[in-house]
Amino acid sequence: SSPSSLIVDTMTSLLRRSLPAKKVTAAAANARRCGISSTVPPRAIYESVCDLVGRTPVVKIQKLAPPGVDLFAKLEYFNPMASVKDRLALAIIEDGEKKGLLKPGQTVVEATSGNTGIALAMVCAAKGYPFVSVMAETFSIERRKIMRGLGAKVVITPKEFKGLGMVQKAQELAEKHGWFQTLQFENEANYKYHSNTTGPEILSDFANMRLDYWVTGFGTGGTFTGAGKMIKEARPDTKIILSEPANAAMVSSGTPQPEEKGVSHPAWEPHPIQGWSPDFIPGNTKVGMDLKLYDEIVPVSGDEAIATSKKLAALEGIFTGISGGATAAAALKVCEMAEPGSAVLCMIPDTGERYLSTPLFADVGADMDDEETELSLSTPNFQLSPPTTE
Repeated sequence: SSPSSLIVDTMTSLLRRSLPAKKVTAAAANARRCGISSTVPPRAIYESVCDLVGRTPVVKIQKLAPPGVDLFAKLEYFNPMASVKDRLALAIIEDGEKKGLLKPGQTVVEATSGNTGIALAMVCAAKGYPFVSVMAETFSIERRKIMRGLGAKVVITPKEFKGLGMVQKAQELAEKHGWFQTLQFENEANYKYHSNTTGPEILSDFANMRLDYWVTGFGTGGTFTGAGKMIKEARPDTKIILSEPANAAMVSSGTPQPEEKGVSHPAWEPHPIQGWSPDFIPGNTKVGMDLKLYDEIVPVSGDEAIATSKKLAALEGIFTGISGGATAAAALKVCEMAEPGSAVLCMIPDTGERYLSTPLFADVGADMDDEETELSLSTPNFQLSPPTTE
């Protein structure tokens, strides 16, 4: 990369922090007209791992998309702890610091399916805050170990109390011990950070290009509401497609979230898409619903999500989890009905490494299968001894 491109990319990064989306789009378009790439990182040396959050790449899907439609994926696993939740973790911690709500050395606590906990563990480690994660026992073992590896404590809640149970446990702990509760599901700093980063990144990358559909699921609703708001303001013709589990279709049910504390949404059922659709409609999701940001809802089954995740890995080299497979599955449904020449962008929230103990890898063994054993035997040396039985 030339020095001039690094300078322009640094300027573009600064513009993203200070200018409205339309002006950022214009600046990125000018850079492209000059033949300058907007994908080169603005610098190679960073003060903190927190400075690596955001500016994730967009990749064109080469094999899975139907002919005549361009499908793109924004790979959020390029964030330092490999998920989109790095954004909200940094946003909420820095917002708490700015407002004086988070004191130096104060313990941070959050209820999480795993990715937010991992992201908060990273940010808290970098900034010097103890962190306690509260997680229902149904979520993958890998997530617990990663958080503990980052110095966090993990409190496990019984599965029968679902997502609301872990939220209430986090609240109990915060009140009992005087901890700072991040409240990812309702904290406005979550979606506002996506308005300032994720949305402008997409607008910059697609400047002077078609962007007919943007596809996302929702966990907290931060990406949907924050990025969706910016996309709709800058490019109102872009259709926003919201996806949710077919057997937990809370938004498309039209039934509001019950106001009673601790009551699950009546349309929710257990599903394997970890990180998507807890058993309630989060406040940050409701903001986007009230703004009428989505144009259509596309449901996805757990089986579709898992199958698409496997296809992304085997055919595209994109190693994502079940939620990434779900979003891509919804995007592929959109591609099938989109007019020729359309451009579709879907969000890929995290990496497949978070799912090794889940149904996504249920048919993947650690030992050699018959075909691999045959390959090993095709040459004479360095053979594993057959397993012994006692």
